[in-house]
Amino acid sequence: MDDIAMRAAPARAARCAAYQADRKGFRMTSPSTLSAATRSFIVLVALLQGLLLYLLRIGPFANSGLEVCGYVIVLSVPTMMILSVQQLGDARFWQHAVGIGAIYLLLAWWAGWSATGAPDISASAVLWPFGASLAIALFIALPYVQCRLDSGRWRASYDQLFEHGWQNALTLLLTAVFVGICWAVLGLCAVLFKLIGIQFFADLFTMRSFIHLASGIMIGLGVLVGRTQQRPVQVARQILFAIFKGLLPLVAVIAILFVISLPFTGLDALWRTRSATLILMCLIAVMVLFVNAVYQDGSGEPPYPRWLRRVVEAALLILPIYAMLGLYALALRIGQYGWTAERLWAVIASVVLTAYAFGYAWAALRPRLGWLHGLMRVNVIVSLVAMAFAVAANSLVLDPHRLTVNDQLARLREGRTPAEEFDLSHLRFQNGRRGYEALQSLRSDPKFAGDKQSAKLERVLKMKTPWEYRMDDRVQAQADTVAAALRHIQIAPGADQPDTVWLQALIAQRLPTPDCLNADSQCVLMTPDLDRNGRNDYLLCNTVQYGATCFVYSLEDGLWDKIGRSYLGDRAETVAPAMRAGQVKAVPRRWSDFQFGDDGKLAQFEMDSEEERAKTRAAMRSANTSKPIDADKAAAPDSK
Repeated sequence: MDDIAMRAAPARAARCAAYQADRKGFRMTSPSTLSAATRSFIVLVALLQGLLLYLLRIGPFANSGLEVCGYVIVLSVPTMMILSVQQLGDARFWQHAVGIGAIYLLLAWWAGWSATGAPDISASAVLWPFGASLAIALFIALPYVQCRLDSGRWRASYDQLFEHGWQNALTLLLTAVFVGICWAVLGLCAVLFKLIGIQFFADLFTMRSFIHLASGIMIGLGVLVGRTQQRPVQVARQILFAIFKGLLPLVAVIAILFVISLPFTGLDALWRTRSATLILMCLIAVMVLFVNAVYQDGSGEPPYPRWLRRVVEAALLILPIYAMLGLYALALRIGQYGWTAERLWAVIASVVLTAYAFGYAWAALRPRLGWLHGLMRVNVIVSLVAMAFAVAANSLVLDPHRLTVNDQLARLREGRTPAEEFDLSHLRFQNGRRGYEALQSLRSDPKFAGDKQSAKLERVLKMKTPWEYRMDDRVQAQADTVAAALRHIQIAPGADQPDTVWLQALIAQRLPTPDCLNADSQCVLMTPDLDRNGRNDYLLCNTVQYGATCFVYSLEDGLWDKIGRSYLGDRAETVAPAMRAGQVKAVPRRWSDFQFGDDGKLAQFEMDSEEERAKTRAAMRSANTSKPIDADKAAAPDSK
């Protein structure tokens, strides 16, 4: 009887699980139970996707709105199909394909219209954010689509959404690894046969048609492996979650310490990074990812000891501080320079992450309902908001380029941006069709009625690339006389007046400079005696924001020569005041180079870093402390 009961236990457990699933109102199909026809369908669709991408590449629709529509449909709909298909006879599956195809086709038509229709505009400035945002929206929408295939309803339980979301992410990751390994094997095959004089495989594997078709098959097989091999995917997820679980307390402590440090350091150092919003929002994104991996679907026991959970909760409570600081930094930038498409996308991403920050802080304040119980509701709401933003920003509702063009023109009309400083290049190349049309409209603007501004406008309209415009501006503004050169170069207090011959050599470009003859240069000239020969040398530094560069010049045998250079990187802002004040001194090396024999060649060596030397000294001190050396034994050789 006991044996019969033991054999019946798994069956009862299965019936109980099925009953619980029915009570929840859904029926999940295990990925490992995909039929042979469905598996073949996945590979064939991926192969067809590769073929269509090849045809689009060689087709007659290049640089047109039709090409954009084609790429969007071919990349989105088949991807959704191979990741979500369960049964080919399910009408809901085909409804999803048609519905997503129709929505993405409309959005693609709008992006194609914006990225084309004007000569030499940068289509990538329009299409890269468009493609990235729609890919994220599709990834967010997929779990809802898959849950509807499971239960027949759009409203799904959080554990379903969680399972499908992570399954999709790991499937895509596994597919990328699979495709990389396959191409590595094919590359090895081509190299091996090339060694013995057979070029056929190298030529075949580099053919564009073969690359598209082979990659399609590899992607189909990779997705099939990810969807059918449950055990490896589960193991990978467990390893990944274990890593995130171990790192979450560390990230939480870092977030807390950073906020505690702000009152003592102030915000100036943060603003000087020029990327404060990006750094702060990345911290929020990392916290959101790690917390979700640890919380999972909320069905298990709370992780960590209670005191460590409090540390994580404290970090979640201060996330709104990060969000508000990031938004404030972004608002300062927009108020100073106006809207651009990049800043609008940054605002959208920051608003979504801010919603996560406040939502997670709200969940941390309700411990009586269970550890982070409100996390599930926050994730669902914010995911829907993110999808809505992605659709709105790629349509007329919240078109980034329309808002950018209108704002920049308004700043020009109101005088907040002088016509001389107006960025015609950005309007011409980075804002699609709307930017080009707005630039043409400036021909009738009174601010561009003068000969100089009108000629500049016409020149920009005829440009082929933005770099051509900027290089022309730099060449036209470059100093061509000694007096003009002195206007670009600040002479530090106490420095010698520069030699006219040296200045003329700079102007004639016989001597290189760290870009010190252009209108946007910020150069300082100092004259220390760097080689200690009794004659001052010239130290010319350009203290630009992205890093100071210094050139050293010396008068050798009556001729000026460039001796060397030094790049100070991110130290530019800290050393620039000292440069302008002339606070520079020569620091001779303690350890000289050396020479062997009379060959005339110096043997140069690089000093170890202070960190390396500190480790060596610490090891020596430890050895001397633990085992003192007997001086007599050390001095006398072994008698044996």
